[in-house]
Amino acid sequence: MAKAKRMYGCTECGSTFPKWAGQCSECGAWNTLVETVIDNSTAAAPSGRSGWTGQQAQIKTLAEVSVEEIPRFTTNSAELDRVLGGGLVDGSVVLIGGDPGIGKSTILLQTLCAIAERMPALYVTGEESQQQVAMRARRLGLPQDKLRVMTETCIETIIATARIEQPKVMVIDSIQTIFTEQLQSAPGGVSQVRESAALLVRYAKQSGTAIFLVGHVTKEGALAGPRVLEHMVDTVLYFEGESDGRLRLLRAVKNRFGAVNELGVFGMTDKGLKEVSNPSAIFLTRAQEEVAGSVVMATWEGTRPMLVEVQALVDDSHLSNPRRVTLGLDQNRLAMLLAVLHRHGGIPTHDQDVFLNVVGGVKVLETASDLALMAAVMSSLRNRALPGDLLVFGEVGLSGEVRPVPSGQERLKEAAKHGFKRAIVPKGNAPKESPPGLTVIGVTRLDQALDALFE
Repeated sequence: MAKAKRMYGCTECGSTFPKWAGQCSECGAWNTLVETVIDNSTAAAPSGRSGWTGQQAQIKTLAEVSVEEIPRFTTNSAELDRVLGGGLVDGSVVLIGGDPGIGKSTILLQTLCAIAERMPALYVTGEESQQQVAMRARRLGLPQDKLRVMTETCIETIIATARIEQPKVMVIDSIQTIFTEQLQSAPGGVSQVRESAALLVRYAKQSGTAIFLVGHVTKEGALAGPRVLEHMVDTVLYFEGESDGRLRLLRAVKNRFGAVNELGVFGMTDKGLKEVSNPSAIFLTRAQEEVAGSVVMATWEGTRPMLVEVQALVDDSHLSNPRRVTLGLDQNRLAMLLAVLHRHGGIPTHDQDVFLNVVGGVKVLETASDLALMAAVMSSLRNRALPGDLLVFGEVGLSGEVRPVPSGQERLKEAAKHGFKRAIVPKGNAPKESPPGLTVIGVTRLDQALDALFE
């Protein structure tokens, strides 16, 4: 009888080694090698293994390859369809991750209950019982007579059942609870996650079934398990937001069938997640009176503009190294912009603590936030409130120049739609004809922008 084979897998990069070592020679991480036992009696690969999609390899020229539009079908959720690139693709594998309690299982249960009204769907749960899933569906008021639910953690059993049921869409909740009989390591380990996901991806490509995988995250916020898991799937979505808040943001960080960095906005209610079709109106719920340190900017998320409020608090520091704290913005970029403000604006902040926050929990990563960030800092530093109908956006360079940003016209139209009367933008983004009711001021230098802010 064949003996079991012992291997050691790295929990960071997924590399395997025949011997244990304190440091992974591939990624350099320390104390990340975990023992994995492979049973040769069950792990024997079937003879004549086919390709990734179950077909023999074919060679064609690019001209011979069909480039017809990939058929999609809707999930009955406009925001989820937006993040997916227009809807679900047959045979696609979508990995969705997020903090515990953020709403991953809720949105997938809502989606599958809606899809099951039109086509076969299967919900596989390894974390909850069928009774728990049914109780959640009743609590959310979802249709329950079409969706089929299965409680199982063995991947071979799941795929065998799926071949019989032939669902159009299937959910695996979660991939960290699934195991394969070919390996003897515990579920959630590097090898188990990698092999189980590989079998699911192969099944999806062979059968055309669209699969959602729920993934756990680490305390740092990254998806748990080997990094190769994100490379294997077609789409990676992250749920963002505070578990005790009412807003949830669904962001795409990888999408083979659409644009990345798309953002879907949902509101958590007692009936589950509801779509927010006009997020700018939600994020612009401001105080009744104008306050110092607050300004509105237009950020670009995926294919649409979004208006968000940036708040700054500048106060005297009693520390040798003043604090620079940001929520939703890049802290290193704040330090750089404060240096530009000192050098080209003549405003020192070396003895001031600076705190910045984007209202609503939105993460703004683009450089169009530079000018708004500096405007909020100046407003708080001078204790002068900026007009509530003022919009600011633009990139600021190290030499103090204000550079144009992409999609400037769409940002200005969004501001005019929400009643803004004045906008300070890069001169390259200033239109020949401003949107009705909006006065646009184009600037090329930081000192010009500061003069326009406080004239």
